[in-house]
Amino acid sequence: MSDQAVLRLAPAGTAGSAPPGAGPGKAAGATATGLDALPPEADGRRIWAALGDAGRLAAVYRGGDPASGVLPDTLGRLMTDVDARFGIGATLSVCVQISTALPLLTLGGDPAGRALRDALAGHAVVALAASDEGSGADLAGLGTTVAVDDDGVTVTGTKRWITGALYADHLLVLARHRDGRHFTSFTWVLVPAGAPGVTVEPADTPLFDGSGTGHIRLDEVRLPREHLVGRVGRGMTSFATHIAVERLTGTLWGVALCTRTLRRTKEYLQGRAYGDGTLWQLESIRQRFAAVLLRTHELAALVDRLGERVAGRHDTAAAALLKASAARTVASVLAECAQLQGAEGFAAGGAQWTRAQAALWGIGGGTTEIVLTAVAGSADSLLAELPS
Repeated sequence: MSDQAVLRLAPAGTAGSAPPGAGPGKAAGATATGLDALPPEADGRRIWAALGDAGRLAAVYRGGDPASGVLPDTLGRLMTDVDARFGIGATLSVCVQISTALPLLTLGGDPAGRALRDALAGHAVVALAASDEGSGADLAGLGTTVAVDDDGVTVTGTKRWITGALYADHLLVLARHRDGRHFTSFTWVLVPAGAPGVTVEPADTPLFDGSGTGHIRLDEVRLPREHLVGRVGRGMTSFATHIAVERLTGTLWGVALCTRTLRRTKEYLQGRAYGDGTLWQLESIRQRFAAVLLRTHELAALVDRLGERVAGRHDTAAAALLKASAARTVASVLAECAQLQGAEGFAAGGAQWTRAQAALWGIGGGTTEIVLTAVAGSADSLLAELPS
């Protein structure tokens, strides 16, 4: 059996198979966004529930099935809508679940299947618990273990900086089932957040309010064997496949964030008096703004060229290009816009605050340095794509 998804959901639109959460007479996208009734301070769980109720979570996937891959345009619209209304922390929670956690649940196991259906309907939140205490981006060095026997599994370890941990119903835990750094030494386990031996504490940061980010301790958590997700030893392989889509999602979100920030910055510059006119009328200001507008268009063009390769084929080299470009573009655009807004950028929730949060693009889903190493590893094939 391949490592690709084994749990297939009925395609959306077939008889008796409306997207989960759509309800009688409510099709995916029946409302403008599915988010209009929520306040700006809504956390990721409330946003997830609203998206599920509107059918927008299932609509992101081909045929409404997370096993079949995402639709880049639909995914981009969803991330743009969420980014426009809510904070970076809450949007982060949506990003991780929709691109990585839910597709991984399709790998199999009855608990995973039930969790997937609940999550697609917006009734449950699944926290992806991959990064470990002390391992960070070095997943092969993680210390969380899972002992597998005929009667069940026992999970022990600590997971750090896990998005959605504080309000999750399920924890999708990457754990080591045998010693060594080989990629076959790791396995996924679906851990109920309320299981005996699970404790969660909030991460000590105000930067990502609404994300539910926390640290998880797993103290000999005993579960039935059916809580294994996918085959034993295939955890790292399946993660590498699906993290590519998370990198695409993050890039789509990055384009949305840069676009929103650029629009607000231009409005500020056009309204800020300077001499007999406004800041926007200064040629030097217009050139600085144009430079970051150009970078945003370059990132959007790269998504247009590579998005389908990542969504349809899980092309890891293309995903690495997107991730590295997004990290650099978001950092440069947010920094320049914050500078252009002057003292106003330091207001609560202003451009300087967003700039600090945007450092996430250079770390989450793999640091820029690690991703550039992956780009270098695919140098021959990537060079072959360029005109010569």
